[in-house]
Amino acid sequence: MTSTFTAAAAGFGTGLSLIVAIGAQNAFVLRQGIRRDAVLAVVGICALSDAALIALGVGGVGAVVVAWPGALTAVGWIGGAFLLCYGALAARRVFRPEGGGLRAEGEAAGSRRSAVLTCLAMTWLNPHVYLDTVFLLGSVAADHGPLRWTFGLGAVLASLCWFTALGFGARMLGRFLAKPAAWRVMDGVLAVTMIVLGAALIAGS
Repeated sequence: MTSTFTAAAAGFGTGLSLIVAIGAQNAFVLRQGIRRDAVLAVVGICALSDAALIALGVGGVGAVVVAWPGALTAVGWIGGAFLLCYGALAARRVFRPEGGGLRAEGEAAGSRRSAVLTCLAMTWLNPHVYLDTVFLLGSVAADHGPLRWTFGLGAVLASLCWFTALGFGARMLGRFLAKPAAWRVMDGVLAVTMIVLGAALIAGS
């Protein structure tokens, strides 16, 4: 029992250390949480995607990812271009604010669809996601032998806890961002984050 708990705790800690970092995905989840826009869908996509990728890594697919550097390069170029475009849109909102940040009811369907597609792109077009979850977590999990799936389960739980806390906890910041000027600052930070990460992806591909 102790060894099982230790493996799960190690997976939780390792997974959390890789997930809790300033990145495109976290910045997007934070923004959606503050806007209260498709939060459940975004959190679900992030958590389920991580679960699938972690399962692939624990199952030993990491070696395949490393064996296909060309595929990761292509993903890096596509993902970098996507982040640059998203950063440009965020920068555009700095100079042309949307007005308050919280969406109107009539925009719900289109906004949710856009959020889902954007979240999928940010999750699956980032080569670092594959290296962190599939290769790195998979390699560490292999060291736990028969308890590797317990380790993986701990990492999946860490992902679920983090994205749930980030997405649904972010709404507490809503009252601090009630003014359009505050949203301009938020979008400015988002724009810089996305553009820098996008450029880094392309430069490293």
